[in-house]
Amino acid sequence: MNNERFKAASRGLLAAFACAGALMAAPALAQSARPTLDLATARLMADACERHAKEKGWRMIIAINDEAGNPKHFSRMDGSILISIRVAQLKADTSAGAPFSTRQFRELSKTVIGAELIPHTTTIIGGLPIVTSKGAHIGSIGVSGGSEEEDEVCAQKALDAVKHLM
Repeated sequence: MNNERFKAASRGLLAAFACAGALMAAPALAQSARPTLDLATARLMADACERHAKEKGWRMIIAINDEAGNPKHFSRMDGSILISIRVAQLKADTSAGAPFSTRQFRELSKTVIGAELIPHTTTIIGGLPIVTSKGAHIGSIGVSGGSEEEDEVCAQKALDAVKHLM
C-alpha cells in the first residue's frame, strides 16, 4: 500500500513540475515573439534607397542596424565617398540607440549639454529609426554620400518601401 501511495504522490509531483515548467516557459515564448528586422527586409530597404539614389545621380552608402544596434546590412554604391562609410554607420548607430532621427538628435543636443559627445552618435542628418506600425523600434538606417537632405530623403525612401511589411 505504501508503494501505491508513493507512486500516486510521485505522479502528482511530476504533474505539478510539468505545470510549473509550462508556466515558466510562457514568458520565454512571449519574448521570442518580439518583432525583429530580418535580412530580407533590410535588403529591400537598401535596394529602394539605391534605386532612388541612381535616379537622382547620387552615390550613397547605406548602413542598416538591427534592434540591438548591430550591423544588419551594408552597401556602398560605386563611386561613393569613402569617408561616408563611417558617417553612415554613425547615423545608423545614433538612430539605433534611441527611436528618433539624427535630425531630432541634433535638436536634442542643442538643449542637452554634452549630448553630441555621446560615443557612436552624430548630429549629421540622414539617420532614421525603423519602427513597426505598432511602435516597436526594430532597427535603424543611416545614409551618407549626398547632402544631409539627400541622405535623409534616401533613408525615408527605404522606410517607405517596406512600410507595408511593418
